[in-house]
Amino acid sequence: MLSLALLPDLAGAADDLLQAYAQARASDPVLAAAEAARGGAREEVGQARAPLLPQWTLAWTQEHQRGGSEQRSRELQHRISQVLLDFSRMARLRSAQARDEGEQALLQAAQQALLVRVAQAYFGVLSASDALATVQANEDAFARQVQQAQARFAAGLGAQVDIEQARTYHALAGANTVAARKALLDAREALAEITGSPIGPLKPLGQDLAALPPEAAEREAWVTQALRDNPALRAEQLALSASEQALDAARAAHLPTLSLALESGRHWPPTAGAGSGAGSGRSDTTLGLSLSLPLFAGGATESQRRLAAYQRDGAREALEQRRRRVMRETLAQFDAVQLGAAQMDSTRSAVEAAGRALAATQTGQELGTRSMTDLLLAIQNQAAARGAYSQARHHYVLARLQLQQVAGAIDETHLAAVNALLQE
Repeated sequence: MLSLALLPDLAGAADDLLQAYAQARASDPVLAAAEAARGGAREEVGQARAPLLPQWTLAWTQEHQRGGSEQRSRELQHRISQVLLDFSRMARLRSAQARDEGEQALLQAAQQALLVRVAQAYFGVLSASDALATVQANEDAFARQVQQAQARFAAGLGAQVDIEQARTYHALAGANTVAARKALLDAREALAEITGSPIGPLKPLGQDLAALPPEAAEREAWVTQALRDNPALRAEQLALSASEQALDAARAAHLPTLSLALESGRHWPPTAGAGSGAGSGRSDTTLGLSLSLPLFAGGATESQRRLAAYQRDGAREALEQRRRRVMRETLAQFDAVQLGAAQMDSTRSAVEAAGRALAATQTGQELGTRSMTDLLLAIQNQAAARGAYSQARHHYVLARLQLQQVAGAIDETHLAAVNALLQE
């Protein structure tokens, strides 16, 4: 097993799935990036709305002329305007709002993905830990066989070839132990990468794990739910809506715009000399409607329309690609849950059978009816069966979470249910 002396300070380290998720929720950079993108999309909505709201500007001008005589003039102006009709800007606002909703859907997808990523990394550590324990026990068993073969040879009851065979299996098992120890360290670092904290001893999966696979009749129901609730698919749908609104905005660039403006200013006429009077000045106020009709912009307007059309077509194809992927992943995870339950049953039976076979082989070897090779293979088969059973249990739990994720239905309650399966 991994020595705790090699681990960093474990103060505050998570020891179960929910604690690991809480740490990841507070420090995961992937989720933080999704939240930042959501905030940026919200600001884009405000920027798209701003040109449609009242605009107020204030300007102060002061001129100083020098020539035959020195003159000064001053002018104060302010202008309030309000767009009354601008189809292009209104379409751009709708496009920004759709993108904002899309980023919200992507944020939800990132939150759901974090639940699964933490679970995958957590069970990756458990799987690596079980694998290390299995190969270490295998190595110890082969070491005992080396000692027994040497004792039998010294007593004249065995052959030198038995010793060499046992040493070969023991050496190979030692190499597997080194690789398993390295895999465990990597798995722990993968979990620490998500949580941003050191990883201590983790609670393993309890022995009493009931396999409850979904019924085959539920297959299409899961697909229907995924097509309706998957947040990544929802984000693609909103991206298509945003691109369609952007195309409407590009088309509307040819249309006239109408705005209302109120301008007011006060002008002080030029005064001669620094000591001359400032004058009373003159005030002007203007209220008017402004109608603007674009006629020609060097082809830029048509080019922007064609660009928006291409982007709309690309978004439509991306949506179709995502839809097909969601269907495939839903069916794959549904099958993984069903097959995972079957693998748990079969590998559990394999562990029991391997244990009986090892006991029988040990008895036969003592009676001389089984060779050292038979015994070494029986030990190896038992270790392989135990490893397969451990992996099947972990894969089954993860498959259920991934099925909930692709269906857009996963939340912290599902993670809490898995956490309840862990034991001290």
